[in-house]
Amino acid sequence: MTRKFDLLVIGDANPDVVVGPVDQPILFGQRERLVPAGSLVLGGSASIMACGAAQLGLSVAFAGRVGDDPAGDFVRTSLSDRGVNVDALVVDSTLPTPLTTILTSGDDRAILTSLGCLPSTSAEDVPSDLLRSVRHVHAGSFYLMPELAAGLAGIFKEAKAAKATTSLDPNDDPAGKWDRSVLDAVLRVTDYFLPNAAEALALTGHHSVEDAAGILARRLARGGTLAVVKNGSDGALAHNGSTAITAPALKVETVDAVGAGDSFDAGWVAAVLNGSKPDRALAIAAACGSLSTRAAGGTAAQTTWNEALESVHP
Repeated sequence: MTRKFDLLVIGDANPDVVVGPVDQPILFGQRERLVPAGSLVLGGSASIMACGAAQLGLSVAFAGRVGDDPAGDFVRTSLSDRGVNVDALVVDSTLPTPLTTILTSGDDRAILTSLGCLPSTSAEDVPSDLLRSVRHVHAGSFYLMPELAAGLAGIFKEAKAAKATTSLDPNDDPAGKWDRSVLDAVLRVTDYFLPNAAEALALTGHHSVEDAAGILARRLARGGTLAVVKNGSDGALAHNGSTAITAPALKVETVDAVGAGDSFDAGWVAAVLNGSKPDRALAIAAACGSLSTRAAGGTAAQTTWNEALESVHP
C-alpha cells in the first residue's frame, strides 16, 4: 500500500505565551513583575511533536481543531511553515482557539490553559482516508480532549487495521484524577506509550520511576505495548515488562524545557520508522528532547535527523 504520509499527529494546537524565568511565588494584588524574556510561539503537545517530526525529515499530517480567529490563523501558519500538512485541521466557527500561558522557573514551569475548542475535538475530525494513508499515528494531550479520548481506541484500531503503528503521550491530567477507564482501552491498541516520569508515577501510584515504568510495561505487555518514560535531565527509559533499557540526556545549555517531551516523542517515532532498535531509538529520542531546550518555546531549537545522529554515540 502506498502511504501518503509517514506520520499523522492528532490532538492539541494553540499559541503559547512563554514568559520567565519567574521568581516564585507568583504575587497577585495587581503587582507587576518584570521578567527577562517573553515569546509568542506555537504550543500544544501534539503540534510541537508534529513540528519536531517534520524537522527530523518525516512527512507529517495534523488533525485537530482551532477557532476561526487570529490565534487559529497563527497555529495554521506556524504548522504549515514547519512543513506539516494541515488539510485536516478543522476550523471551529463557534468556539475560540485554545490559548496557553507558560511561566518558567529554572527547569520547572506553571501552565495556564484556556481550552477553547479543545473539548469539541473528536474522532470525527480525523478523516478515515487519512488514517489509511500513514505509517504511524500519534496522539497527545489525552486528558484535555474527552471527546477525542472516547473515540481514540477506534481511531487506533482503524490505523492498525491499515498496518500503521500507534503511539500515545497522555500529558498531564489537570483534574488530577488519572482515570484509566477510557485510557486502558486505548492502550490495548497502542504500540508505544510515552508518558513522562510524573505521569507514569501518577498513573501507577509508585514513587520510583523505574518501578512505575515496569508496572506500566507489565500491564501493557499482554497487548505488546512498550512503555517509554521521559525523565528530564535524568534521560529516559523503556520497559517491555521484563527488562528496562536507559538512555542519558545530553548536556546542553538549557534556555527552557517547554516541549522537550514532545520533541522526544518525535525523535522516538522518527527513529522507529527509520528502523532503529529500541536502545538506539531511545538514545536518539533523548537527544532530540535535550537539543530542543536550547531556545525558548517548543519548536525553535528542534533538531534535524543528522544532528540527532551526530549527538548519539554509535
